Amino acid sequence: MSKLDKEQVVADFTAAYQQAHGKQPKIEAKSGWYSVDGGKNMRLAQLAEEAEALKGAAKPAKAAAKADAPKPAAEKKAPAKKAAAKKSTAKSGGGLTAKELWQKKLEEHATLSRLPRGYDN
Repeated sequence: MSKLDKEQVVADFTAAYQQAHGKQPKIEAKSGWYSVDGGKNMRLAQLAEEAEALKGAAKPAKAAAKADAPKPAAEKKAPAKKAAAKKSTAKSGGGLTAKELWQKKLEEHATLSRLPRGYDN
């Protein structure tokens, strides 16, 4: 394991962050801990790992941006489903019952969970 150069790691992270997010990061250093934009504190090695991750994510992000162009049409379909769900709940007078809420939640997420005791059909 090589010894990390603080100035070099911070410079690399700043460049990668600026390339990925388009703005300069605010890095605060205190007692060997680094906080980026007021976020979670991390050590210098973690900052170096984040810089590598941002460098790796920046390259596919450009390709992903091109692939994201057709997606807005698909995203417009999703709110229609939510609107239909709201219409069905509006008839009942203001919302889902606990049983309906649990059923909806369990249907949306693929888990091994089941309805609470007493809510079975």
